Parts: sequence; structure tokens; C-alpha cells
Amino acid sequence: MNISEGFIKRPIATSLLMAAIALFGLVAYRSLPVSDLPNVDFPTITVSAKVPYSSLFGAIGLGSVTLNLNAKSEAAVIGA
Repeated sequence: MNISEGFIKRPIATSLLMAAIALFGLVAYRSLPVSDLPNVDFPTITVSAKVPYSSLFGAIGLGSVTLNLNAKSEAAVIGA
């Protein structure tokens, strides 16, 4: 006797077993803890650089350093 023969000989028991499994699945699905907006901690990167003579260049010097660091970090993330 193989496993399918018992299910073929007893169609009512097979239907009841299928209904019980479906009911158990629905109850289990409804009891799953699901949040619409889960709490996610996004990764942050902090970079600090000390540039010689940065006080002479002011905002222009810091801007070029920032752009250079941004380009390098974005290239590393993209994989270029």
C-alpha cells in the first residue's frame, strides 16, 4: 500500500485533512506579527578629514574635499 492509496480510498477523510491544514494555515497566518512600517536603522558613515591650509581656502577648499570624498565613496558603493 503506497501513501496515495489511502487517500484515494478515503476521500472524506482526505477532504477533512485538507480543510484542517487550510484552517491551521489561516489561523497561523493571522497570528503572525507584521508591522506596516518596521523600525529600521539606516547605516550612516561619518568621515572627518584634516586638510592643511584649509583656513586659507575657506568654504571653497572644504567643498572640493567634500566632493572628492563623496565621489570616492559613491564609486566604492557602486563598484566602479
